[in-house]
Amino acid sequence: MPLDSLGQPINESSVAGHLLESPATVTSSSTNYDILELFTQNPTQGNIPVVNQKVAIGIINRNSFMSTLARPFHREIFGRKSCTAFMNAAPLIVDYHTPLTELSYQVLSGGENVLSDGFIITVDNEYAGMGLGVSLMQALADQQAEKHRQMMESIHYASVIQQSFLQSSRRDMATTLSDAFMHWDPRDIVGGDYYYFVKHPQGFFVAVIDCTGHGVPGAFMTLIMASTLKQVLSTHTLQQPSELLAAINRQVKQSLGQLSEGDAPQAETIEVHSDDGMDCAFCWYDQASRILSYAGAKTPIYLIEPNQHEVTLVEGNKKGVGYIATPLDYQWDTQQIEIKPGTRLYISTDGLVDQIGGHKRICYGKKRFREHLLKHCHLPMEQQKHKLLAHFNEWQGENSRRDDVTLFGVKLA
Repeated sequence: MPLDSLGQPINESSVAGHLLESPATVTSSSTNYDILELFTQNPTQGNIPVVNQKVAIGIINRNSFMSTLARPFHREIFGRKSCTAFMNAAPLIVDYHTPLTELSYQVLSGGENVLSDGFIITVDNEYAGMGLGVSLMQALADQQAEKHRQMMESIHYASVIQQSFLQSSRRDMATTLSDAFMHWDPRDIVGGDYYYFVKHPQGFFVAVIDCTGHGVPGAFMTLIMASTLKQVLSTHTLQQPSELLAAINRQVKQSLGQLSEGDAPQAETIEVHSDDGMDCAFCWYDQASRILSYAGAKTPIYLIEPNQHEVTLVEGNKKGVGYIATPLDYQWDTQQIEIKPGTRLYISTDGLVDQIGGHKRICYGKKRFREHLLKHCHLPMEQQKHKLLAHFNEWQGENSRRDDVTLFGVKLA
C-alpha cells in the first residue's frame, strides 16, 4: 500500500487514481480528420489524450476542436494536418497517488482550461488514463459530505456522553421535588450549559451553569466544570455556595493557566492561553429552617411568593468563575433568604434573556421574562414550562438561536 509524506497508508478513494478513466487515445501522427471521425462516431466521447509511446503530450478538447473545425475553410486547411495543431500541449499531469486535496489546488491554479480539459494521470511517469474536472469536484463534495457525516456522528455521540453526566441530577430531582422542571436545550446538539442537582437529608443543592461558548467548545468546558465541581465537593459542604464558587474559581484558573505572575507558585510566570470560565447560580435549600442560601456569578435567581403580584429578582456578584479578570482569591457573597411555603424559585442562563426576537429584533430581556413568570406562576410547574417556552419560541420566530438555554423552576412546599 502506498504511503503519504508522513509514512501513513494512503486511502485509494482519496487520490487522483480514484478518478481514473480510460478514454480512446490518439498519437501525434493522427490527423484532425481522424479526430473528427472519432468524435462524430462516438457522441459520448469526451476529451482525447494524445499519447506517444506511453507519454502523454497533450489533450484535445472536444468542444474547442469541433467549434474550431466548423469555421469556414478550417476543415480543408487543417484536416490532414497533425492533431497536435488543436491540442492543449501543456496539460496538467499528476501522479496516480496524488491526494485529491493537493490535486484540487493544482486544478484551480491551472484555471478554467484544466477544469474543461481534464488532467493526465500517470503511474511511474507513464500514461495511465485521465481524470475530469467535474469528477474531481464530485469526489471532493463526496469527501466533504463524508467528513461532515462522521463529524455529526461524533457530535451526536458526544451529546450522549454529555447527557450521561446529567442523569444522576435528573434522578435526584425526580425523587426530591414534587413540582419542578428543568429545561436543558443546547443550541448545537451539545452545549456549554450544565446543571447539577443533589438531594440531601437536610435539603437539596442545585446549580445552573453557563460555561463559555456553545457547541463543542462549550461542551468541553462543561466537562471541565463538572469534574472540578465533583472534586471541590469532596472537600467542601453543599451548605456554603460561595465557598464552592471560590474553590472552583481557584482550581479552574490553575487548570486553564489563568494565573498572573504574582499568583503563580514560586513567582513562576505562566503564559495565559484561556479566558474561559462560567456564570452560574448555586443554591442550597435547608428544609428544616426554610432558608435558601444563594451565591451567584453573574446569574440571578427569581422568586415569587404566594399571593405576591411581583417577581423578586435577586442578583449575584458581577464576577464570573474563572476568567482572567476574576482574581484568584475573589470571594462571592452568600445571600440567605427565608422561604415561605409555596414560593416559586426560577433560575435561567442568559441564553433566554439575551435571545433576539420580536418585530423589533431586540433581546427577550429580564423584564419580559418576569412578566411571563408572573402570568403563569399559578400553574403547576410543568405547565408553566410549556407556557414560558411557547412564548419564548414565538418571540424568537425565524431568528437564529444565539445561545444554549437552560431554565429551572420549582415550587418550594
